[in-house]
Amino acid sequence: MEKSGESTAAAAAAAVKLKPIEATAETFGEFGQVIEASADGEEFGPQDAQLDLSRGIPRHPASRFYIMHLNNRPLKFSSITYHASVTQCLGSIGGNVWYLGVSKPSIVDSSEINADEGLNVVKSHCGHFYVPPAVNDVCVFRVSGPKFLKLNRGTWHAGPLFNAASMDFYNLELSNTNVADHTLHDFKKKDGVVFLIDE
Repeated sequence: MEKSGESTAAAAAAAVKLKPIEATAETFGEFGQVIEASADGEEFGPQDAQLDLSRGIPRHPASRFYIMHLNNRPLKFSSITYHASVTQCLGSIGGNVWYLGVSKPSIVDSSEINADEGLNVVKSHCGHFYVPPAVNDVCVFRVSGPKFLKLNRGTWHAGPLFNAASMDFYNLELSNTNVADHTLHDFKKKDGVVFLIDE
């Protein structure tokens, strides 16, 4: 059951509308890569996903490639997450349109933390340090056609989101990503806002 305080906070949350940006190699470059079809036999190069799957913990180092079935993911979000130890690849099966909210990575090296800098540094339950994402740094990308997104290690993301009742996505990450490497920021609770995608 929802607590009364949580209900009040939800009712008071301000709506922030975001216009989606079409995901291209240029527009998405700060957050990762947009990977499109290449000719059969073409050699590996910078146009291919530059993956980092090397940071699995002992006994769980394997990558996981699976089809993720999602229901009822309307075009709004109030929380955002990132994975500190792995790049992640997401793409819709069938090339249907979907959306992803993102913010740039904000992991902080423990050796660089300086109390005088005034940064709001937080320790993740996963053990590392980060600066929470700012409301003004969040943007939304629209992904259409036969392509997928590779998220850089540490890129904040919310989604996939879509208009259909359900969609299937292929997902590449580590076998333990959602258990051992999942840091969340709740904008509704911490900042009093929810994001709406303004198509």
